[in-house]
Amino acid sequence: MSRKYRLSTALDVDDLLMECTAYAIRLANEKYKFDPPMTIYEKETWGRLGTRVDTIYQYFDDPEFYRTQPVYEGAKEFVRKLSQMTEVYISTAVPPEYMGIRAQRILEEFPEIPRDHIFMGSSKDKIHTDILFDDAMHNILKSEARYPILMRRPWNQEATGMLAVNNYDEFLKLVEVIAESYSAREQSLSPEEPGIVVLVGPSGSGKSKIATRLLYQTDKFQKLVSYTTNDPTAVEENKWYNYVTLEEFRQMCDSGEMFQSTMYAGHGYDSKKADVEKILQSGKHVLTTMDICGAMSLKTNFKNVTTIYIKREKKALMANILRKNSSVEDKVNRLIAIESETQNAEICDYVVKFDSYDDAVAQLCEILGIHK
Repeated sequence: MSRKYRLSTALDVDDLLMECTAYAIRLANEKYKFDPPMTIYEKETWGRLGTRVDTIYQYFDDPEFYRTQPVYEGAKEFVRKLSQMTEVYISTAVPPEYMGIRAQRILEEFPEIPRDHIFMGSSKDKIHTDILFDDAMHNILKSEARYPILMRRPWNQEATGMLAVNNYDEFLKLVEVIAESYSAREQSLSPEEPGIVVLVGPSGSGKSKIATRLLYQTDKFQKLVSYTTNDPTAVEENKWYNYVTLEEFRQMCDSGEMFQSTMYAGHGYDSKKADVEKILQSGKHVLTTMDICGAMSLKTNFKNVTTIYIKREKKALMANILRKNSSVEDKVNRLIAIESETQNAEICDYVVKFDSYDDAVAQLCEILGIHK
């Protein structure tokens, strides 16, 4: 691949490379003997909540906390791999009196990061890199990075439409895809090997309608039925989902049976790896609709994945969202996400902009080399 420069990545530290919230919760549980024990899921949003979770903030004023923060399992290997792919910087917010402790920990735990690549302060929009990886939604929204990427945590589950991952492997794969987007590439499904086609696009783009029409016009595909916490009456194309409670959703995510899980407009979505494998083993191509996070999870876990961005005019997107049978809050979340989702076209393999649904299906068949 021919490039004039290497990509650059700025990494957060707390709750990304080193345990922070989870560590403080463990310390609070030990000190106060909470019954039942406090869990990380109680930290539902950023900042103080007026609940027992606020007891964790005392530790953020303790130098011993910063000296003893555990490094996440896999974080060191993650930084080593990322350093081979991009220039790596640290962008971390820490109280001024503890900056020395934080710097020393970074140098000890992550020797691949040069001393002059460590920046401290809360104004992360001042750091100009190609990629920012952070768990704080406000940092992602204000970032000047070309690709701000969110690490999913319980306190940012309302984030919608932005690039987000659930683990280091998904992030590394996303970096690979971003790097590839800088050079021309051609790909299509191999007729000899079953593959996966995922339609990506903002809410209201017509992904599900296009996918349904494609299924009717060719027998080469089988749809992947995913799982969601969203109300089935609020989703027009509800045959693409099985519905689960939030508790069931969390249990499914914790069980390890899902290859991806994401939040969109406040609702959980996930998919089982076994469901994908079953379709592939039948000799069919997999067809699914997902947000960009789910699409990147597919590329992380499977071979022969083609991502296609469904592009519509903003006015059409807004009109379709407003016509949805959903709550005002749900519609607002989807409308807000439109702007952040438009950049996702840059990292998809193909873009389809259409005048009619028949036109969209025809473009898909041409891209995929399918003769109806």
